[in-house]
Amino acid sequence: AWNERQKAVVDAFLHAWAGYRKFAWGHDELKPLTRSFSEWFGLGLTLIDALDTMWILGLKKEFQEARKWVSKKLRFRKNVDVNLFESTIRILGGLLSAFHLSGDILFLKKAEDFGNRLMPAFRTPSKIPYSMVNIGTGVAHPPRWTSDSTVAEVTSIQLEFRELSRLTGDKKFQEAAEEVTRRVHALHGKLDGLVPMFINTNSGSFTHLGMFTLGARADSYYEYLLKQWIQGGKKERQLLEDYLEAVDGIRKHLLARSEPRKLTFVGELNHGRFSAKMDHLVCFLPGTLALGAHHGLPAEHMELAQALMDTCYQMYRQMETGLSPETAHFNLHHTKILKDVQVKAADRHNLLRPETVESLFYLYRLTGDRKYQDWGWEILHSFNTYTRVPSGGYSSISNVQDPRHPQPRDKMESFFLGETLKYLYLLFSDDPDLLSLDTYVFNTEAHPLPIWAPS
Repeated sequence: AWNERQKAVVDAFLHAWAGYRKFAWGHDELKPLTRSFSEWFGLGLTLIDALDTMWILGLKKEFQEARKWVSKKLRFRKNVDVNLFESTIRILGGLLSAFHLSGDILFLKKAEDFGNRLMPAFRTPSKIPYSMVNIGTGVAHPPRWTSDSTVAEVTSIQLEFRELSRLTGDKKFQEAAEEVTRRVHALHGKLDGLVPMFINTNSGSFTHLGMFTLGARADSYYEYLLKQWIQGGKKERQLLEDYLEAVDGIRKHLLARSEPRKLTFVGELNHGRFSAKMDHLVCFLPGTLALGAHHGLPAEHMELAQALMDTCYQMYRQMETGLSPETAHFNLHHTKILKDVQVKAADRHNLLRPETVESLFYLYRLTGDRKYQDWGWEILHSFNTYTRVPSGGYSSISNVQDPRHPQPRDKMESFFLGETLKYLYLLFSDDPDLLSLDTYVFNTEAHPLPIWAPS
């Protein structure tokens, strides 16, 4: 039984799915304006990302039709390069989650096949994986322009690989992923638990030292420290210590407050110089901090989570469309007219990202404060007003500051169905047992995986 707000999410999902099904079926992403599709890996990315969302929303007919496609059409023996991180969190994570929720062994078999095809990425001199791997030929390589991988990419595959080992009994997946964690833990170049953004696959050392962010290229490193600790039943002390040290490092080096509203935000550090720049991606952090507090970490983590949640909401609220830009710059100066949130022309786009509604879900689930539901409701309304395409689907937009001409970009990312709408549905639920945070841990693509029972 859906409440009114959940029903609105289901309606949004069905509208998005109708566009995908009609114009992009079996392809990676819908282009809703031109009623066509784009390919990234050629593996039905949106369909796989959305499997568990359909299950959770109770859309069994749609789920069964998608399952049939997976059974009949999803083949991994093809000459295509995939990004190790993106394909792990979306495809491997999506298949594992679909298996857990439905109990259907088809999804586990597909997950094991795919996991095996990703393993060549770990064959590097340093055991730090290459970012690209060809799932047909088994040839892995760095991107054309560098021998570096990004730190977030190599440290945000562990939940999935560990779970694949647990389910299959084949330890190689877990061992490869955990070796990366061990090596990153031992590296020099950190600043009070904060990590640089790049790591070299030959030497295994950090590169581009002195640059620290919780945005793109580093963000989910921090998320996966906490979530692996939770996944493993809170036994792996090293993960917890690295996470706690990182939160202290964030407090010490990256927190500041804006004018005039004194919003707490997370900036960036570039060779000792502070920048008041915060990616929308950083809005995962309130939810992660709140989750940690729920699992027994210090109460001040929850206080910081609530302060940052207010800021992420204001990144929406202070825009003319009610949608956040990709990146915000915060005003640090005392003047009467300026808003807290400033936006540069290159940063005005919105990609239908999930991070703020993800954190709203955690904050509502763990505090019971209904304002978080109300904020999510406003955001859904803005998505419907400015990004919904009448013929089916939703489109990212280029200008969140121009409600008359938001400039749709003709792209619906798979994470809109895999994450954004799923988290909104969970946010509007009043059932604490619906994917309980004591039973499941969500990967960074919102795919729930079970917390391991004590052995």
